[in-house]
Amino acid sequence: MTADRDHRVLVFAPIGRDGQASAELLRSANLEAVNCRDLPELVSEMAAGVGTVFLAEEGLFGKDTAPLAQWIASQPPWSDLPFVVLTSHREQPSVVAWRRSIVGLLRNVSLLERPVQPITLTSAIQSAMRARRRQYEIRALLEAREQTAQELEKLVIERTKALEEANKQLRLEMEERARVEETLRQAQKIEAIGQLTGGVAHDFNNLLMVISGGLDMLDRQADPNRRRRLMDGMIQAAQRGASLTRQLLAFSRRQKLRPEPVDVAAQIGGMRELLDRSLRGDVHVEFDFPEQLWPVEVDPGELELVILNLAVNARDAMPNGGTIVVRGENLPDLKEGEIAGDYVRLSVIDTGVGMPPDILSRVFEPFFTTKDVGKGSGLGLAQVHGFATQSRGTVRIQSEVGRGTSMELYLPRSFDVPSGERHLIDITRVRPKKSNQGQILLVEDDDEVAALVSEMLGQLGYDVTRAASAAAALGALADGRSVDVVFSDIMMPGGMNGVELAHEIKKRRSDIPILLTSGYAEASVREAESAGIEILPKPYHIDDLAAALSAAKSSLQRDAASQRSNSR
Repeated sequence: MTADRDHRVLVFAPIGRDGQASAELLRSANLEAVNCRDLPELVSEMAAGVGTVFLAEEGLFGKDTAPLAQWIASQPPWSDLPFVVLTSHREQPSVVAWRRSIVGLLRNVSLLERPVQPITLTSAIQSAMRARRRQYEIRALLEAREQTAQELEKLVIERTKALEEANKQLRLEMEERARVEETLRQAQKIEAIGQLTGGVAHDFNNLLMVISGGLDMLDRQADPNRRRRLMDGMIQAAQRGASLTRQLLAFSRRQKLRPEPVDVAAQIGGMRELLDRSLRGDVHVEFDFPEQLWPVEVDPGELELVILNLAVNARDAMPNGGTIVVRGENLPDLKEGEIAGDYVRLSVIDTGVGMPPDILSRVFEPFFTTKDVGKGSGLGLAQVHGFATQSRGTVRIQSEVGRGTSMELYLPRSFDVPSGERHLIDITRVRPKKSNQGQILLVEDDDEVAALVSEMLGQLGYDVTRAASAAAALGALADGRSVDVVFSDIMMPGGMNGVELAHEIKKRRSDIPILLTSGYAEASVREAESAGIEILPKPYHIDDLAAALSAAKSSLQRDAASQRSNSR
């Protein structure tokens, strides 16, 4: 189909000279006319391109019009080919009915009745051609739109491809950045571990020096007073080692806290004597608490340790003396950064030397300290940060050189009622009992620890049988030996830890109380606590051990009594 053929007039009047005469008439009016001799030729020329069709109705009498009807029905949406039909005078009902069917078949029809004037015929054909040209304009618009859509689609494909390439490049850059950042983090971790290791080694070597040197000197001293001073120094070193380990675990957020509702004013107010002993005579402490200060849910012992650390830091920041203010404030509906809700702010405020920005940015780093060597471990504020984070709060510092520092603990409000019991750092110890307490199975793989604990248990009145592994402990129980209590470490070699051993003993001998101990084994500790098994944290004193064994026995007795009551 070409543009020239789109403007042709197809003439179909096969009877007589109507076809040839009509074609010549139309040509004289500057119209391109093609005279078709039969219906198949007409349909073929229509498919090649047509502006309008002029036909005599008698040319369709008795003919197979199905190809013509099929062509008309298959026109594209923009096309509705106009037909000009020359009719006769016959008005018989059958002819009228046939004529209606032809009009329905052709759809877009103009009827001219014989005889027709040349000017009328030419005018009708030109009108049909104008209508057809408008259809071709619509076709051109649709084709232009289609072409534009195709070009747009092509552009979208190209842009999408370019975007995919850009995204791919961006992903590669992000992966490379992540790799570089991970490498940097690893380097920072290695640096931190190096700093941590050096600090730990320094502090623990000093403590071990006191203990090992003191033990060496004990045999050389006959004077009871000097022996007592050596013993006191070693005890103090051991306590400092336990405190250092506790601070490390708090900093790493691995310290097992036991939060409970705490009356902050009462808890910290009861520390006045302890603070007075820890501070110099020229440093005074003032408490500033409102009457209705909200309770908070924290570990009370750790809260006291934090306040003590902050007070000692404040003391050291005031070399010429001064006043430390410990203040509590209710902060309802607080929304600041990572915290939102009801909070209690505990502030430890000094009027000391203050800190410059470069020091402020590093105060929570482990083992970072501005104090002289041997004057501080650099773990105090790291422990404060760890405690605040574990307690679902945060810690902030306000400091200005020459004007002092305010250390601010933000702790979430508790809506539970605090108990009246206070937990002081200086806990009154249980005196060891030396009466016969029965047979105890000690499960400990470390020979030196086992020897020391055996001595402690002997002092408490127990006869000790030692097993170096869980398997050995089960063997000792299997041979019918009398055992009143099992005391086992959690972390042991041999494939079975203390928690698993406890579960196995409960299956075999549910009448035996079990006490576990651990220096640090967080996952196993949680498992033991969920199973209701008593745990004694290392290091511990002999009176701690006596109290824990007594608690384990009492717990088993209560469970047995409860079961008997339920069975009735």
